[in-house]
Amino acid sequence: MSAEELNKQKEEDIQNDVQDEKTAETTAAADEMPADEAKEENSEEAQPVDELTELKNKLAEANDKYVRLAAEYDNYRKRTMKEKADLIKGAGSDILVGLLPVMDDFERGLQHMTDAADVASLKEGVEIIHKKFSEFLTKKGVSEIPAKGETFDADVHEAITTIPAPSEDLKGKVFDCVEKGYMMGDKVIRFAKVVVCQ
Repeated sequence: MSAEELNKQKEEDIQNDVQDEKTAETTAAADEMPADEAKEENSEEAQPVDELTELKNKLAEANDKYVRLAAEYDNYRKRTMKEKADLIKGAGSDILVGLLPVMDDFERGLQHMTDAADVASLKEGVEIIHKKFSEFLTKKGVSEIPAKGETFDADVHEAITTIPAPSEDLKGKVFDCVEKGYMMGDKVIRFAKVVVCQ
């Protein structure tokens, strides 16, 4: 072979080698690209799955907190209702315990009534019991509503009847009290039943 042919052969070989390298690089790049893309696709798929799992966990946690809070509120409501009922029962028993000594005094008075010959001592005993009972009511905040001779007040008096006024200055005033009225603090617990002058 001539030198010229040899040079041509070398150039072809070099070109073939370069082309083979390019082809190998392209193939390698093509092989690597799908792997990278596959990694990216896997990470993109994994990311929504992770977010979904995280959201499900948060939802379960929120539901658990809600159920616990609802149960706690229900227990609180039941406890306060029971405490309120106990308080009402306790208040009633407190009043009854305060009335028991007055009841004892009445029973003693009734026992002595059958044997007593002295009406004055019986009267004195009843007055003592009345005074004791009045003091008990005062301690509990109960007061009598003034009626006879007072100006008629529909907020505390209940007019059961009216009569003509004997004089001009008695018009609109309470002439007589048929049944006493009582207040507890500022609240009327029983209206005074009165006769009013017109």
